[in-house]
Amino acid sequence: MRKKFLVSMLTAAMAVTSLAGCSNSNNGPTGSSENGGNTSSQANSGEATEVDLKVWTAENQVTDETMDSMMKSFQEKHPEWKINFSVEVVGEDVAKDEILKDVEMAGDVFFFASDQLPDLVSAGAISKLGGSAEELVTSTMSEQVVNTAKYEDSIYAIPFTHNTYFMYYDKSIFTEDDITSVEKMLGVQTADDVYNFCLDSAGGWKLGAWYYGAGLSVYGEDGTDFSAGCDWNNATGIAVTNYLIDLMNNPKVAYADDVSISELAAEHRIGAWFDGSWNYNVYEEALGEDLGVAILPTFSPDGNEYQLKSFYSSKMIGVNSKTKNPQVAVEFAKYLGGEEMQIQRFKETAQVPTNLKASEIEEVKNDEVANILVKQSNTASVVQPTSVEFSKRYWTNAGAIATEIRGGALTKDNVQEKMDTFVKAMTVAE
Repeated sequence: MRKKFLVSMLTAAMAVTSLAGCSNSNNGPTGSSENGGNTSSQANSGEATEVDLKVWTAENQVTDETMDSMMKSFQEKHPEWKINFSVEVVGEDVAKDEILKDVEMAGDVFFFASDQLPDLVSAGAISKLGGSAEELVTSTMSEQVVNTAKYEDSIYAIPFTHNTYFMYYDKSIFTEDDITSVEKMLGVQTADDVYNFCLDSAGGWKLGAWYYGAGLSVYGEDGTDFSAGCDWNNATGIAVTNYLIDLMNNPKVAYADDVSISELAAEHRIGAWFDGSWNYNVYEEALGEDLGVAILPTFSPDGNEYQLKSFYSSKMIGVNSKTKNPQVAVEFAKYLGGEEMQIQRFKETAQVPTNLKASEIEEVKNDEVANILVKQSNTASVVQPTSVEFSKRYWTNAGAIATEIRGGALTKDNVQEKMDTFVKAMTVAE
C-alpha cells in the first residue's frame, strides 16, 4: 500500500577517529564490483577519511531509533571512515518522485518500493550493483525477491522486506472456514450495521488481485511481453468486472475510500479486509485477540473458483548514482540489507526479512503475521510488473475502473465497451 509520507530532517553527526587507513579517493564506478565491499585498499595514512553520507528512509526507521543504531554499528565496523551521517525521512512510496526532483540533492542511500525501479534506472538516478553487493542479493534471497531488484537482467538494489498484502478478519464475526472464500463470507448472517467485507482498489494495486487471480494478465506471464497486450476484456475479464460491480452495489460490502476500517473494526462492524503488515498494530489495538490474519480468499465470478492473487514486490535500498562517496554508500547499503540488520529491523519495526537465513530465526518462524506474509507471497501472489510502460499506463487506467464503477459510469450495460477502452489504453505501440 502506498502510505502517506512525512519529509523532515534530523542530523546525526558521527565522528570517530582511528589509526586505521584511508583511501585516496572514494570516487569510482558507482555500484560496480570495485565498490562491492573491498575496503582493504585504504592507504595507511594513520587517519580516517572523513565523508558525508545522506540517508533517506521511512519514518518508522527513525522514530524507533533503528536507523540511528544501524549507523552507529556501521561506523564502529569501519574506523577507516569518519562518517558524517544526515538522515531525512522520505516515505518509500514517494522516494522516486522526491529523488527525481533533484538527484544530486537526494539521499546517497535511499529506501524505496520496487515498482519505482524502472523510472529510477531510466532517469540515471540509481547505481547498478556489482561484485559482493550483487552477490548479497542473488545468493541470500529467493528468486522471486531477486527479480524485484532486477531491471534488464541487472541488479540495482538490495531488498530488505516483502511488500504485499493479505487478509485481516474479525474472529468474532467469521470462523476460519468462513474466510476461505468471498462467497462464504458474504453468506454469513450479520447485524444490519455490519459490513461482511471491504473492497479496496488502492489505485489499482489491490484491484489487480481479482483479474490476476482469474488468470488474466498485462503484458504476458512475466509482465514484459508488450506484444501480448492485456486480456482483461475477454469473457473472464468481463465476468470479473461484473463481479466487482455487484460487490460495489452490495450493502454488506464497504468501499475502503468511504470508511475508516480501524474505526469499524473497533466496533466489530467489519468482517474482513485486505491490508499489509504495516497496519497490524492499528488493527490489533482495535480488535485485540479477535484479530485474525489469512491469505487472500478465493472467489467465483463465472462459476469457476479462483484464488485471489496480490501483487508481490519488495522494499529495497538503493545507491544514488550521483553520490560523491560511492564506496561508502554501497558498503552502507549492503550493511542495511544484510542478514544481521534485517533481523534487527524485524525485531524493532516488524518488517519481515527477505534474507533466507534471517527468515529462519525462531522469532520470525513463530510470528503469525510473518508466516501469513510469506505464505501469501509464495502461494497467492504475482510479481508486480516493473516496466516503465506498465507504470505509465496501469495505475491511472486500473484505478479508473474502480472509480467509474463507484461513480456509476461503468455498469453491466457498458462493461464490454469500458473494458475494451481499458485494454486499448494499455496497448504499447510497436
